[in-house]
Amino acid sequence: MSDTRREVFERCQRAIPSWQDLKIDDFDFDDPKGFSSFTMGVRARVAVDPPAVLYRHLEGKENAILDAATERSTFLLLGEHEVAAHCLRYDDVFRIEAFHDGRTLTADDVFDPDVQRGIADELYRLHQLEPVGLPAPTFFELLHEQWGDLAHSVLVDQRASFPPDEQVLCDELGAIRSDDTLAKVLACLPDREPVFCHNDTYHGNVMQLVDGQIKLLDFEFSCRNHIAFDFANLFAETVMVHGLSEPPHFDIAEPRFTDDDLSALIGYYLDNRTFDTVGARLAERDALVAETRRALLLSDFMYAMAALPLAVEPIQKIRFIPYAHRRFHKFLAAWNTEFGAD
Repeated sequence: MSDTRREVFERCQRAIPSWQDLKIDDFDFDDPKGFSSFTMGVRARVAVDPPAVLYRHLEGKENAILDAATERSTFLLLGEHEVAAHCLRYDDVFRIEAFHDGRTLTADDVFDPDVQRGIADELYRLHQLEPVGLPAPTFFELLHEQWGDLAHSVLVDQRASFPPDEQVLCDELGAIRSDDTLAKVLACLPDREPVFCHNDTYHGNVMQLVDGQIKLLDFEFSCRNHIAFDFANLFAETVMVHGLSEPPHFDIAEPRFTDDDLSALIGYYLDNRTFDTVGARLAERDALVAETRRALLLSDFMYAMAALPLAVEPIQKIRFIPYAHRRFHKFLAAWNTEFGAD
């Protein structure tokens, strides 16, 4: 860890002139966080401007949704519109961002009306943007194309590196990259024009600043998708329990959210739009609630796929094969309930 911190510090020094005369002992370093690439907050102990930055490591990230050039231009556009943090340095290996002073949300925060309104407003602003160069396929089509080979590599090529009980789970996970599974995934999406979406809106990717503002974080999966998934993913992830002491170090709780919670968030979102009649607004809200309810299934599929590349070199205290297995089979069970078993 000390080598990582020194490398991060030296890169920050080269990017930030005001830090060049300071020493590593003048800074505190957060533990690295992340699911596909890691981030690390770096905070000065002395008076300096800027007093803190967020370092994001990009090298070796195999499961990127966008190509590197499009991802870069997209993130810079988000910064220009103050949807994402201002970027201080961006190269092929890392990105250094302005530091948001606040805290990431907890699952409980998602149910706070003021927080919901802030999230809805930020999502609306995001959904109005049209980054140049986005691929025509939507998020889940890209995920199937680009993560399928990664899944195969882990489940087949790396199978022998896992304990025997997890090797059995690898066999059962084989269907995750099948055309039949993709058809099930796409059936959950509404017949609505896709727009630019966040695609990873769980509470840990939302921050409440010290002044109360809400800001979205981590746009690594952002591309075209259906807005219902951005609503759904926020609530779907409130059931996940992480950090448990015993393997596999996670659990899935029963949902606390209801259609009323979905309706409230979507209502705040629609406050940004104008409608000819009250009836037209209510009809759009009810349609989005129904679409969001169906899209809830997709969080389990997405995070199951995202977990597989991490199983070989985990960056968190979690058993990623059991994690992917449980979430994939939760998706299949919910799909059968929603659409009927094959």
